[in-house]
This record gives sequence, C-alpha cells and structure tokens, in this order.
Amino acid sequence: MEKLTKKYGLVTAICMVVGTVIGSGVFFKAQNVLTATGGNMPLGIAAWVITGLLMIICSLQFAVMATKYEKVSGVVDYAEATCGKSYAYYLAWFMVNIYYPGMTSVLAWVSARYLGVLFGWSMVGPEVMALAGFFLIASYTMNALSPKLAGKFQISATVIKLIPITLMAIVGTVVGLANGTLTNNFTTVVTEAVGGTASSGLFAAIVATVFAYEGWIVATSINAELKNPKKNLPLALIIGSLIVVSAYVLYFIGVAGGASNAVLISEGATTAFTNIFGGIGGTILNICIIVSCLGTLNGLMVGATRGMYAIAARNDGPRPETFAQVDKATNMTTNSSIWGLFVCALWLVYFYGANLTNGWFGVFNFDSSELPIITIYAMYIPMFIVWMKKEKDMSVLTRFILPFISIIACLFMVFAAVYAHGITPYIAAKANGAFSFPVLFYLIIFAIVMIVGAIFKKPTNKVNE
Repeated sequence: MEKLTKKYGLVTAICMVVGTVIGSGVFFKAQNVLTATGGNMPLGIAAWVITGLLMIICSLQFAVMATKYEKVSGVVDYAEATCGKSYAYYLAWFMVNIYYPGMTSVLAWVSARYLGVLFGWSMVGPEVMALAGFFLIASYTMNALSPKLAGKFQISATVIKLIPITLMAIVGTVVGLANGTLTNNFTTVVTEAVGGTASSGLFAAIVATVFAYEGWIVATSINAELKNPKKNLPLALIIGSLIVVSAYVLYFIGVAGGASNAVLISEGATTAFTNIFGGIGGTILNICIIVSCLGTLNGLMVGATRGMYAIAARNDGPRPETFAQVDKATNMTTNSSIWGLFVCALWLVYFYGANLTNGWFGVFNFDSSELPIITIYAMYIPMFIVWMKKEKDMSVLTRFILPFISIIACLFMVFAAVYAHGITPYIAAKANGAFSFPVLFYLIIFAIVMIVGAIFKKPTNKVNE
C-alpha cells in the first residue's frame, strides 16, 4: 500500500504551530484582557505571559515525547506508546470527530465573517454562511489535491499575519513612548478589575487569553510527512510556541501605544491601528485578519484531513482498508480527507444553529470551538502520568518535573474552560430567563461520540501490533 512521504521541513512545521494558533483572537483579545483587568497594563501582560507559559510547558513535554516516539500522527503516537492502542484510538476518534472539525468549521465562518464586513454583509446572513462553506471546501480541496501547496500556503499566511502584528508591536511602542500614551497606560487604571481585586482580574484575563493559544497540537498531525521528525517536530513545537507568546505580548504592548486604555476597552484595537496608520489602517487590519483566519483554517484542515488515516493506519476503526488509502498521484490520504470535510460540514451546521440563530438545539447549544479544550487537555493527563511511571531512562527533569508541571497546566486549562463556559445564558435561554449548563451538555455529546467510536473499534487482539 502507498505510504505518506516526507514532504515537509522545519519551516512548515513551525508555521503550522504559529499559523494555527494565531488567528483572529490576537487582534481582539487585547480588549477583553484590558476589560478584565480594568485597564491595568502590567496585569494584562502577566496574563498573556502566564497563559503562554502554560502552552510552552505542554509543548515542551510533547517535544520530549517527539524525540522518543515516531509513527504516524504525533500526539496519537504518544498516546499509543504511553497508554496503549485503545487509548490512542479513542484520542484519535475524538480529535477527528470533535476537536479538529469543531474548530475548523468555526474558522471557516470567522474567515467569511471578516470578509463579509468589507461588503457590509450580516454575520448571520446567507452570504456569510455560503462563503463559509466555500472556504471550508476550498481549504479541503487544496489539502486533498496538493498537500505541498497547502504547506506553502501555510508559510505564506503565517508571514502575512505576522506583518501587522510586528508593525503594531514596533511602531505602536515607538509612537506610544514618543507621545506619552504608552507610559500613561502603564501607570493608569481605568476601572476596577473583574471581581474588584487584582488577583480576580488577573484570573479573568488569563481565562480570556486561554482560547487565543489553542491549536498548537495540530502540528503533530504531519509527523509522518515531516522530514527528520524526531528533530524537527520538537524544534517546531518549541520555536513556534515562543514566537506565538512573543507576538502576543509585544502586540499587546504596541496596541497600548496607539490609544488610551479607556478607548481600547470601549472601542478595541482597530482604533489603535487607525490612530497610528491612518484611515486605511482599519481596512488593512481587516484584510490581515482574513488572511490570518484562512491560515488558521488551513492548519486545522491539515489535521482534520488526516484524522481517520491515523486510526486506519493502525488497522482500527471503520473500514481501515478504505481510510488507510494514500493516493499515488498526490500522496494524500484522500478518503480520510473526505471524512474530515464531511464532519467539518456537520459541525459548521451545528455552529450556525447553536450560536447564530435562536438556538436550534435547546440545552445542547454550546461553543463548539472552545469547549473541546476541556476534553483534549484532560486526555493529555493520563499520557503524562504513564510517562512518569515507565520512562525510567529519562532524567529527573524530563521524567518527573516537566510532566508534573504539564499536568498542572492541563488541569488549569480544563478549569479555565469550565469557568468561562460553565453556566452561560445562551440566546434561546435569554428569551425565557433560563440558564443552560453548556459544559454538561457538551460532555454528553462527547460521550455519545465516544460510544459510537467504541462500536467501530476492532477487538484489541485483531488490531495490528
């Protein structure tokens, strides 16, 4: 049977990390962070740094695993090596049917939404939804027909999205220091922080930044197609994570040089761009956001199109002989890609019905792009625990200290997601004054999907070793 070839280098892998994490959030989370801290700039910077460190810690742990394990699909390989084939199967099943498509579908809509803004379309109108479907299909087509082109697009989109971030970081800081705006923002607090205390405001700001850092694990999905993966994947995870954290922090500081904290809290980062780069600044920013979102969409689609292949390559799941097929002409997992597109389309319909209408699904309306964080980080924890038990040839740092800190980071990510979405009034609930508990109902959907996965799972003794 045809196998995936080593077609990607270190630069593509780094761009997978950076390009998948940095989407639209970096351009607008500054407003959320400042609102949470009451305009306290040092607290805001601390929030970006702390959450970034959590991502770096987890990426370091996976980087260590990447130097030891290599098979088909990064994180699924690590799950198999630590917790066994069954655990790896369920992790892969969750990622291909919930995690990847949930985020991918939302990014298709977000990309369409910001393009729609240029034409004055309603973000819940038919034009935006049609465009979202087109972006989803276009991203799938590029990945299915030319994975090398998809890799080049990922590099290009990453470079383009870093241009406005870098410009704002440098020019905003210089201008802000020159006119005193930055100094004033660092020494002035606009209002009380959320909860009335610095600690509660810091925590609320950290929660606001958690979702801006999500998506880095997608880079491990190209493990089988990465040249020298035991060297390049760890480097990509570490370098990419450091670039993301640096970009977020420096951009946040630069934005503070473009407008007062009070203005940023009320009007957002677009005002800072307009103040510094003139009237066309907002339009340029919007175009860069579109490219940024499309780059993130492409990175997520890379993971979504390879999900079923990661299962089938282990001779498990539904019709492994079908989903393990690799096209001879494109060297792409064609049938796995079709399944990935199909599930992404399902989640796009769900996202529209649950979040952009009066709520088609009653109590089962939840944010399909953010709540899967709860289960993905929870599923990392057993892997880290087993690593500490079995990897006796590793140093104390890499065997105990790093995975232990990674477990704490994962627990915090789970808690932050529950805190942010635990009890939330959704559109349908607002109409009658009722409250829903989206975390609980997300977990019910998660359980149903995993039960379906159990039905298709092959008995352990029939799975290839």
